[in-house]
Amino acid sequence: MPDSSEKKMEDRVYTVTEITREIKSLLEENLPAVWVQGEISNYLLHSSGHRYFTLKDENSQIKCTLWKFRGERLQFQPADGISVMAWGNVTVYERGGQYQLDVVELVPVGLGELEIAFQRLKEKLFGEGLFDEEHKKPVPQFPESIGVVTSPTGAVVRDIIKIVLSRFPSVQIIVNPVRVQGEGAAEEIAGAIREFNRYKKIDVMIVGRGGGSFEDLWAFNEEVVARAIYDSEIPVISAVGHEIDFTISDFVADLRAPTPSAAAQVVVGERDVLLEQISANTKKLNSCLVALIESSEQRLKSAEESYGFRRPFDIITQRFQKTDELTRQLENRAKNYLEIKSNAVSLLNEKVNTLSPSLVLKRGYSIARKLPELKVITDAGILKEKDRIEVKMFKGRVESKVELIDPETDEKR
Repeated sequence: MPDSSEKKMEDRVYTVTEITREIKSLLEENLPAVWVQGEISNYLLHSSGHRYFTLKDENSQIKCTLWKFRGERLQFQPADGISVMAWGNVTVYERGGQYQLDVVELVPVGLGELEIAFQRLKEKLFGEGLFDEEHKKPVPQFPESIGVVTSPTGAVVRDIIKIVLSRFPSVQIIVNPVRVQGEGAAEEIAGAIREFNRYKKIDVMIVGRGGGSFEDLWAFNEEVVARAIYDSEIPVISAVGHEIDFTISDFVADLRAPTPSAAAQVVVGERDVLLEQISANTKKLNSCLVALIESSEQRLKSAEESYGFRRPFDIITQRFQKTDELTRQLENRAKNYLEIKSNAVSLLNEKVNTLSPSLVLKRGYSIARKLPELKVITDAGILKEKDRIEVKMFKGRVESKVELIDPETDEKR
């Protein structure tokens, strides 16, 4: 039988780092996100933008971290002595060997019923993954058709239409009118989102309203709206209230705009600016191509004068080949880019030309009209012998008298 000293020697000996990581793993993998209530002390807003503080009650305390990207969304200014509720995950800071709360949400104690309901729904949907970035769809850069879910009256819908059409007049805007506050508004908003998905003829959707109180914006904090946005196959831009207003819809949407007007600016670019960018990018590609060729020539010249030139000949041939490949790639990219833009312009011209009446006449067609009333003749049965008619061709016109009338079509013969 080994004595106690021998048994102790047989037990594993951890390093400080190893045991700290064991503790970290046990805490972080087994303890879910929690709400913790306490009083703030030792509050510090670091120059980095991160916030560090301690939550305490009469018996205990826990250190907390609130990272910059979360702290910027706070609706109040934390300070020592303020009672708060913090929602987050218990983690271990390995360097200090201490457990702490990684705060995701921080709210002052004493919220009303709506604020509490907001936080509970937010926590629920966050836990289900409705806010996860991996579920968010990209908003198309050049939409042809935009759906708008908002009130049919008021400044919001007018501002969206005005801004979109001033930036890109060819874009089609379809408004699905709903109530944006009051009883039943949330169901109408959710229904309009689903209708657009069944319609399947828009590229992106703006859902929102103008500013108001927390109660006025409540329809956009309802679960039915959140799930309709999450289920939408069409990308959704949430544009509710003012920049400081945040709703559940903002967190679920594929993109959040601070205001409805900002959503209109985000959803389409300015046509003139885009054309300028195309021109600037073309010049930039040409400049890069010239610079690359000159740089490659300079490197080759340096190589000829250096000790490396004495190495096997294949090194130089490989550099020649690489330079040629890069040149071809840039040339192909520039050519493809210009061809895409040229084809787009050609398609637009073709669409315009196909609608031209003169083009139809040019293909050999003509228009016959009865004189003197100039009524277009689509049925020979309206004519009588010796009636005068005018026939208009692509070039010129002819007046004649009717000698023979055959009201039957070819299909009847």
